[in-house]
Amino acid sequence: MTEPVHVIRKLEHALADDDFAWSLLLVGEDQTDKLATLTGDLRGPFSTTGDGKQITSGFSYWGIGPTIAWANATKDPFYLVMKTGAESFLRHWRKVRPHVDRRGFHFVSLGVGTGVKDATILDDLYRANPQMFYIPVDMSSEMLRMGTLEPVRGARFPMSQVLPVQLDFSIADNMDELGQMLTRLVGDEPLFYTLTGNTLANFESDEDALRIITRVLRPQDRLLLEVATTTRLDQEAADAAADEYHQTRAFAEFVTSALRYNTDLRIDNDQIDFRGEVETDDALRVKIVWRNNTNEPIRMGLPDHTDVVLDKEDTILLYTTRKFSTERLKKLTTACELTPIEHAHSGFRHTRRPSPFGLDLLLLAPDSSGVVAHTLADDIWSQ
Repeated sequence: MTEPVHVIRKLEHALADDDFAWSLLLVGEDQTDKLATLTGDLRGPFSTTGDGKQITSGFSYWGIGPTIAWANATKDPFYLVMKTGAESFLRHWRKVRPHVDRRGFHFVSLGVGTGVKDATILDDLYRANPQMFYIPVDMSSEMLRMGTLEPVRGARFPMSQVLPVQLDFSIADNMDELGQMLTRLVGDEPLFYTLTGNTLANFESDEDALRIITRVLRPQDRLLLEVATTTRLDQEAADAAADEYHQTRAFAEFVTSALRYNTDLRIDNDQIDFRGEVETDDALRVKIVWRNNTNEPIRMGLPDHTDVVLDKEDTILLYTTRKFSTERLKKLTTACELTPIEHAHSGFRHTRRPSPFGLDLLLLAPDSSGVVAHTLADDIWSQ
């Protein structure tokens, strides 16, 4: 009988057609359950503050419509977080790379995005470990297909070593199952997890989301975390953070796309509010909500062919994002028992006035690793 690895390699050869872009996918969830979850979230109670009905984080990217809208938003030069991230990542990665490029890691990308950053990482890790696996993980199978094409083709990475996984990694049980599957796949060999693009900022609780991810880290594993940051924590800065997202039309199209494709709600841009606030005195939070600013109720059809009534001033939370202070990052890494090994920072450039905003890249190890970084404690945060 043919060994499974031989079947995979034979399949790779069979699909090696440059004129047709085949891709493989390991589906980890029942998609009907995801649709039921989305429908339930849209039945939430009345709220004027975006704390009732909602599109939770992963659903913003779920499906072909939101995936295309996201791809368009990433190309918008007015989307400053994305623009700065693209410009700074290679420079940041060069600072981090010496800590990982000789360890023989397998690469687990949580939230693959456009794949541009994965391509940079994969190219270096593959040269150090030609037998490595590349495991991109995302709730959206469409995002996985779009986001893996560039890193795999750019690095000429063998398809038999690519294992895209459709999974919502914000759910603790899912992450536990993923960790167990990966351990069976690679044994004791180290895993390099990444969570880039400020994805951590999108969850209702950033600490809970980070705990779910770090619970699967073994002493030999590492986590690369990219976050948007701020040096100011006041309402003026919060308003500026909200305006940063408001000024790009492509981003507005993206954040409303999940609602457009999963309901029959007609959306006007003047119904979208970008609300900035100071969160617990150590972060800025931006909540993007749809608001019924008409003088009468609106009936919205849901995916299960039922309706929900949106009363005057009712809201639907479309998207949440944050900018983290240094203190918030210290609290998060301490609470999740993570040791920072390396830290790179870039401020926003090309702005008319000095901006408090920037992007940070952190290489983290579980405390159980026994790693003691040479510049740690408060020194690493001041770099």
